[in-house]
Formats: sequence, C-alpha cells, structure tokens
Amino acid sequence: MMILPALLLLAASATTEISRAPSEIAAAAPASDWIAIPPEDLLVVDLAPDGRGPPRRVVVQLMPPPFGQGWIANIRALAAAHWWDGTSINRVQDNYVVQWGDPNSEDKAKAKPLPAGLKTMPQRAYVARVGPTSAVRIAASPYAQAEGFFKGWPIATRGHVAWPVHCYAMVGVGRDMPPDTGSGAELYAVIGQAPRHLDRNIALIGRVVDGIDAMSALPRGTEPLGFYRTAEERIPILRTRIGSDLPTAEQPHFEYLSTESASFAAYADARANRRDAFFITPAGGADVCNIPVPVRAARR
Repeated sequence: MMILPALLLLAASATTEISRAPSEIAAAAPASDWIAIPPEDLLVVDLAPDGRGPPRRVVVQLMPPPFGQGWIANIRALAAAHWWDGTSINRVQDNYVVQWGDPNSEDKAKAKPLPAGLKTMPQRAYVARVGPTSAVRIAASPYAQAEGFFKGWPIATRGHVAWPVHCYAMVGVGRDMPPDTGSGAELYAVIGQAPRHLDRNIALIGRVVDGIDAMSALPRGTEPLGFYRTAEERIPILRTRIGSDLPTAEQPHFEYLSTESASFAAYADARANRRDAFFITPAGGADVCNIPVPVRAARR
C-alpha cells in the first residue's frame, strides 16, 4: 500500500504554483488525473424536502478495501432491502455529527427488524495491516506516526497498521458500548471540526461527496448529544439506494483527484503553504484533514 504524504513540500510546486490557489490547481488538473467513482460505490440518501424545494439528496462514497469492508457489506444489504426507507435523521449535534437510522432502535418492541445475515464485526477491524508505506511523520500530529492518503482517502498509520480518520464529511457506524461495533444500520456524518479522538474507536465506512451542505444546515437537536426531542423534528429519509440500483438517468457520477498524481502533490503543497495573493505568511504545514481530496461531478 502506497500512501502519499499528507505534508508535501515540493520544490517544483514552490516555483511553478507560486500564485495559484489550491482550487485553481485542482481545476487545472488534466482529465487523466481524475478517477471516476463507480455508481456501485455510492450510497444515495434522499431526504424529505424542507418545504422550499425538492427532496434533498446526500451521496456517500463507500470506502475501498482494506478498510470497513464488513460494515460496508452490511450497508449494501441494508440498501438492497430498502431498510432505511421511512427511517429518519434523529440527531444533529452542533460542530459534531448528523446521525440517522431507526428512531426506535432502542425499543425492541418498536424497532425495525434488520435483514438476515448481517455480519458482526470485531473491534480489530477498525484498523488494517499494511505493508511498508511512503508516508512521512507529521510532527504536529498527536494521533499517529504518519498521516497521508490511500486511493483518495485520508488515513493514519502506526508501523504496519493503518486506519481511516475522522475528517469533515466522513461517515461512520453508530454503535452501543463495547464490545458492540454496530451493524451499519445507524450511520453518522461529521459536520464539525475533525473529532480525531474517535479514530480506531468507531468504524468509518465512507464520506459525503455531495450534500454535506444540506446536512450541515439541518436544525440542531435540543436534547443531550443533539437528539431531536419530538418525532416531528426528525427529518424523514424517503429512499436509500446503492447508486447502480437506481434508474440509469438517476445514477450519480462523481470523480476525485488522484492522490498519486502530480496535480494532487501541487494541490496539497498549496494547501500547506498558501502563496496566492490573499496570504501574507504561509502556514508551513497542514493537518491531513485540512487537505480535503477534491471531488467533482463527472461529465457524462
């Protein structure tokens, strides 16, 4: 497994990208530097309208192996069974997470039955064994020996062990107290400052690539941990499907900037050392979560 360092200070970038903002570097990247996300790797969640327009769509890209695959298999089964249809967003905690699933999950008499055959994942699956990596240690990080990117995803490493990290818009699996690890029926998305203390304590299975603005704008819950007090406050989920199971005309198409590309190297360097006209003093570094991987709608 090759991991691009999260902190890239490239001499070439320093001279050729002296005045371009990170967004401009990404926009100028050649088509060959962008990687298509297959519709079968996208989870499409349609929320009820807010009264001012059409249903709000949230698209989650599911993580590639070796991370989270047992939970992702469960999520695919739940989507195929249309299990989330009629459930809701039940928790919106400011500067933290949006959480969705069955609002009656803790009441056995009212809880929605789960599909048969879901996997029960062990806690050790929060991390994956990897071979030697090209990642370098970021001295400012208290969370890992090294942080970087793997196939477009932010990860951290310690020796030969790696794990995905809780950056903004990442999606994880809700669970009860250990040793429970969650089935994947209860999900959450990060809508605030990266809660890195959750790394290796909860399974991460993907990231929101479209619609995080809608999630971040939802009314905050007033109960402890941001739960909604009444059923009327919850946001209904109309439909959840794997992208490839939707009619062809409705299937989402996105692509991400390859983290192995020269364009991403220049982009990451510009994120760590802003040289565009607005900035006076470059920061000289960046946390892995402050280098969000560019994702865009793909041309059809």
